[in-house]
Amino acid sequence: MSERHDHEHGHRHDRGHHHEHAHEPVHDHAHEHPHHHSSPSAPGLRRRVAHLLTPHSHETADKLDPALESSARGMRALWVSLAVLAVTAVAQAVVVALSGSVALLGDTVHNAADALTAVPLGIAFVLGRRAATRRFTYGYGRAEDLAGIAIVLTIAASAVFAGWTAIERLLDPRPVEQVGAVAVAALAGFAGNEWVARYRMRVGRSIGSAALVADGLHARTDGFTSLAVLLGAGGSALGWQLADPVVGLAITAAIALVLRDAAREVFRRVMDAVDPALVDRAERALREVEGVRGIGELRLRWIGHRLRAEVALVVDGEATVRQAHGIAVAAEHALLHAVPRLTAALVHADPAPAPGEDDPHLTLAHHTTT
Repeated sequence: MSERHDHEHGHRHDRGHHHEHAHEPVHDHAHEHPHHHSSPSAPGLRRRVAHLLTPHSHETADKLDPALESSARGMRALWVSLAVLAVTAVAQAVVVALSGSVALLGDTVHNAADALTAVPLGIAFVLGRRAATRRFTYGYGRAEDLAGIAIVLTIAASAVFAGWTAIERLLDPRPVEQVGAVAVAALAGFAGNEWVARYRMRVGRSIGSAALVADGLHARTDGFTSLAVLLGAGGSALGWQLADPVVGLAITAAIALVLRDAAREVFRRVMDAVDPALVDRAERALREVEGVRGIGELRLRWIGHRLRAEVALVVDGEATVRQAHGIAVAAEHALLHAVPRLTAALVHADPAPAPGEDDPHLTLAHHTTT
């Protein structure tokens, strides 16, 4: 028996009954809700009373939809950081034109590229708000993964450009003019990028967006490369002409490091990787649901910055359809409170095996892939 419960706009049951749960996207506290179908024990009664008294809404109208709210937060983070980085990049570009510093040029290009990554991410957040269709039955959340790939490619392109420019300047050294202005621009670049990095990563982790976290890592590296430009300016002030291109190469290496981290983050998301701690948390929640005799299968996957679950539970083989359905609903409810950013779960109830009884899934055996 499978029960499909969609929580993207509340907790809906379309066949004759209606439960709605407007859940916040993150639950960092232990929020347990046991579901008893027999006479409750004293501890179970206390927990049930606590559940009734705890202020959490079961009506969609009481709160903003979590998916739309998280997308709005992501869009706000993008626009604010885009404005900060654009101002920083323009100021640095003016100094590059005056000084001819290739180290600062590399940093400026990287800042500009970082600002432009807001475009694919913004498109992804807008697409993610669209409702599922008969063609895209899971919705458009995967657009964030495509945006993450675009960000990784942008980081790689900026690394190639910065490295090529630095090598050219090594082969043809030139003095850096306006060293003081270069130093000020480098400090401004560090301050702007570090602020944007903290902001993007905080929001990205809050709403579960790997692409936004990757973009924050990108900005953080830009900040450190700005400090490297400051070192290059110091070397140029001391008369070492190669200081600027050498620092440009160091910036290229730093960009390559952040490229590795961002690529790993995006690759894991594209490959449906989740934190094993989330799986452990979900299993603990399911085991506490009355009527659950075992967990046959548990799968979690990200779709954009939202999680979905697929669960196969073992229940009493003599349970009626209504009883098994009640256990499935209780299991889903427990998961929604236990797993941060989980918005939907597909729960399947399997009967506990009886002596001499054939496996009820035997007819599916020839469809099993090896």
